Amino acid sequence: MRVLITGSAGFIGSALSLRLLERGDEVIGVDCLDPYYDVTLKEARLARTLAYDGYTDVRARIEDRTALAETFARYQPQRVINLAAQAGVRYSIENPDAYVDSNLVGFANILQGCRNHAIEHLVYASSSSVYGSNTNMPFSVHDNVDHPVSLYAATKKANELMAHTYSHLYNIPTTGLRFFTVYGPWGRPDMALFKFTKNILAGEPIPVFNYGKHRRDFTYIDDIVEGVIRVLDRPAQPNLEWNGDKPDSATSRAPYRLYNIGNNNPVELMHYIETLEKRLGKTAEKDLLPLQPGDVPDTYANIDDLVADFDYKPATSVEHGVANFVDWYREYYKV
Repeated sequence: MRVLITGSAGFIGSALSLRLLERGDEVIGVDCLDPYYDVTLKEARLARTLAYDGYTDVRARIEDRTALAETFARYQPQRVINLAAQAGVRYSIENPDAYVDSNLVGFANILQGCRNHAIEHLVYASSSSVYGSNTNMPFSVHDNVDHPVSLYAATKKANELMAHTYSHLYNIPTTGLRFFTVYGPWGRPDMALFKFTKNILAGEPIPVFNYGKHRRDFTYIDDIVEGVIRVLDRPAQPNLEWNGDKPDSATSRAPYRLYNIGNNNPVELMHYIETLEKRLGKTAEKDLLPLQPGDVPDTYANIDDLVADFDYKPATSVEHGVANFVDWYREYYKV
């Protein structure tokens, strides 16, 4: 297939591009190398995919309507994976405009590209953040998610609504994937594991929010990539039993689906830190802090639909995943 991937120099986008290239697909990678975090890391990720003849590098922002339209027209992708977004819950409080531009305007441009070029399947990144104030665990894609607690979460919920509209109006198969706390080698420097590792090795304290009582459904990068590829290969289908009197938010009469991709095994933040300490061979100095605005105490993914429809369940343990990250970090940064 010829697959257009936005955010192709990002953490998930780079790993996904590699997997598709390795199996023989063509990848049109769209990324602007935004300086939200270390651009040299993005360039290093990109160098891995540029080594493949099947990879085409396009430097553009998805909110640039003209550039994105030209990319669709020139390369004629068959399927699209939208991973480009302004990420981060806390940053959305500081810089809301970035989320409007990338996550709303940019996603609208993606949808228009899919509409105008008869795309076979659009797969896009949503987030566990959409569950917001929900406390019924584990989080199910069939639950109502109308109470986000950050602008980032609101934009991801908006993406799901926008995608449904295009599926309904133009019969475009769309599948939204709610990712749960993705981590692993080549990860994002703004995420906890990266920050903790850097600080512990430098002998500096680590900020531990909610006094370490967070529980997160930490999901290893390879498990995320496997889930995305399985979903990509099977375009969303209409649910012929969908009933407007009792609407199911995860399906539709249109070719529209939502799935959680999480480890289905929430881990307390303090255990996560202890696992990291053991692998590093150093004890962290912990700065215990209250819950941050926009954060939720716990995340826990119900993945019954993912198992039922794709026979797939993420299974990488935190111990194994953290060990792989630390080994990569030491090699990459020579520490």
